Amino acid sequence: MEAGSAAAKAGVRPGDVLMRVNGEAVTDVLAYRHLLSQGKATLEIARPKEAPRAMTGVATTMQDHHRLQLSAPPSLEDTFTFDVEWEDPGLEFEEVLFDGIHLCANKCDFCYVHQMPRGFRKSLYIMDDDYRLSFLYGSFVTLTNLSEGDINRILDENLSPLYVSVHTANQDLRKDMMKWWKLKVKDEQAVQIRGMIERLESIDLYTQIVLVPERNDGENLDDTVDYLSSRPNVISAAVVPIGLTSHRTNLPDVRTFNKEEARDSLRRLNIWRKKFLTERGTRFVFPSDELYLLAGEPLPSEEEYEGFPMLENGVGMIRDFLTEALPELPAALPEPRKVILATGTLFAESLDLAVEPLRAIEGLTLEVRSITNKTFGPATTVAGLLTGRCFRHAIKTAEADLLIVPPTTLRYGTELMLDDVSLGELRQEFRMDVRAGGATLGELARVILDGAQSSGHQWGMSAHAVKDGGHTPLEIEVAERGMRGQA
Repeated sequence: MEAGSAAAKAGVRPGDVLMRVNGEAVTDVLAYRHLLSQGKATLEIARPKEAPRAMTGVATTMQDHHRLQLSAPPSLEDTFTFDVEWEDPGLEFEEVLFDGIHLCANKCDFCYVHQMPRGFRKSLYIMDDDYRLSFLYGSFVTLTNLSEGDINRILDENLSPLYVSVHTANQDLRKDMMKWWKLKVKDEQAVQIRGMIERLESIDLYTQIVLVPERNDGENLDDTVDYLSSRPNVISAAVVPIGLTSHRTNLPDVRTFNKEEARDSLRRLNIWRKKFLTERGTRFVFPSDELYLLAGEPLPSEEEYEGFPMLENGVGMIRDFLTEALPELPAALPEPRKVILATGTLFAESLDLAVEPLRAIEGLTLEVRSITNKTFGPATTVAGLLTGRCFRHAIKTAEADLLIVPPTTLRYGTELMLDDVSLGELRQEFRMDVRAGGATLGELARVILDGAQSSGHQWGMSAHAVKDGGHTPLEIEVAERGMRGQA
């Protein structure tokens, strides 16, 4: 609550509930802002007997009241109103969604949630597919769960851009790969990907293709890129190879790419990229770092990522890491120090090459240790999915002075890993200093040399991806889930 705001003057307190604006129930912060944009607004506030922790929005069902920690729906006797005119009321909300997350209608062959082992916090098993989170935070959605009202709202409120998982423009193949549940599909037109892209012609779309060997690669990939590039509202397409874990019980038999298949996909995409750059001034389609590493091909230059618009989708993460050069290095350390840089098996070789100049420093023993994933299985090679358990299997007590873990292993803005093991716990167990590395090579070098936290954010995101301001629990979860595929 902002001090001196209209809400504060009206007597609104933390724990109160926003019921309606101009007589309309408000389902999320976007609807709230939209109603305020009309100029004059009457806000109806309720004060429950047992208040939640912070100001929240109206709950429209009994289930939502339980989620929002209300003992009972507020009655009319508990409410009061206040008016604003062309001003921000000063309300701050615990969450940006007041009616819960819109859930996925699909059972995709490659869904990572279906491959999650047991024992993690409940939020990581939520199959979210909410267009509002796509607009707010850039999370990818399939559009298959949209209702006619959702589509109209996207268009009327100009919720642009959106981030859309297309996978293939072949409708029959998309249905076979995604296997949407008929009972969860609200509008049959929503599952028609070409029709949806064309209906949303006024909305900018950033798209992605999760590539599965012998399914939507090869000529099908060419056809999908050809179609997406023909739509004026499609800004770009990211291509990400399928990610698998060892927990695929009762799931379709799929596999990862081999080197030759990855090279074939890159060859096809590079033909398109050259064509688009010549004709349109943009490469349009952006393969993920993982595809280059699987193919054994060099990463593109920084310029070729065109500002890193798909960074949080694993496109350009390594190149962005390398953009800040190493600082001036000392000839020797005041005292000898052994440092272990732990990372996933996919990135280990690239990291080892990047830090090679530091090995010339007298007194510094530097090892890049490739960590096999003991939680998700060896098929999971990205650093962001390493857990405390993985490090416990790979690191011996007191074998180094400093252990540096990838910042992408940590929950957004914390020192907690996916399995809720903290860096503090690892420090005690390993009897050595344990710290997160930096988002760039330069920051990582400073952590190695100084044994101190690098400047800026320590959340595994580069400056290209960080948003200013505070973060709600929902924002943290969305950001965290989006970062796990990065190398």
